[in-house]
Amino acid sequence: MVGESMKRYELPPLPYSYNALEPYIIEEIMRLHHTRHHQAYVNGANAALEKIERHMKGEMQIDIRAVLRDFSFNYGGHIMHTIFWPNMAPPGKGGGKPGGVTADLINKTFGSFEKFKDLFSAAAKNVEGVGWAVLALDPLTEELRIYQVEKHNLLITSGAIPVLVLDVWEHAYYLQYKNDRGSYVDNWWNVVNWDDVERRVRSAQNHGKASLSL
Repeated sequence: MVGESMKRYELPPLPYSYNALEPYIIEEIMRLHHTRHHQAYVNGANAALEKIERHMKGEMQIDIRAVLRDFSFNYGGHIMHTIFWPNMAPPGKGGGKPGGVTADLINKTFGSFEKFKDLFSAAAKNVEGVGWAVLALDPLTEELRIYQVEKHNLLITSGAIPVLVLDVWEHAYYLQYKNDRGSYVDNWWNVVNWDDVERRVRSAQNHGKASLSL
């Protein structure tokens, strides 16, 4: 965040149509989630950067703590959603089980895919309040870890790189599943894009240089 002009963020397009994940996630949810909620995080991060930039130029004084908190929240939301969308694929292309390096690491870390799925699902269903379930790879040890990430400010811990994320904020499922987060999590497995996860795992193994990009 240093320089004459700071980078601004843009809403990435979905890699599929808004109704592509039906019946597991309906079009209305996807459209609102992408165009309203994700766009709001992009706008919030850019607004915070604008304030920081103007402060550095001496054009305005800001509450540093408040503005940096706003930036971390909105930037974190933008990054997590940028991973979330391609982490999913339409039924028939998504779902099933992983292969390749991802399958090897899951078996090595958790014993089996079924044990991993149970643990990840439990993490998602039991995030306190709002947040995310995250599967991340530690590029130093090449071990997979499951995290519960509340809100967006704490993007991830210990330098681990997210490779699979599940949004369990209510806006991700409430219009379809009401307060039944468990059913949403169970059905979400039908649209997991394991090809995208595999790409992110391999990128993370290569020092994580491209793992957060679409």
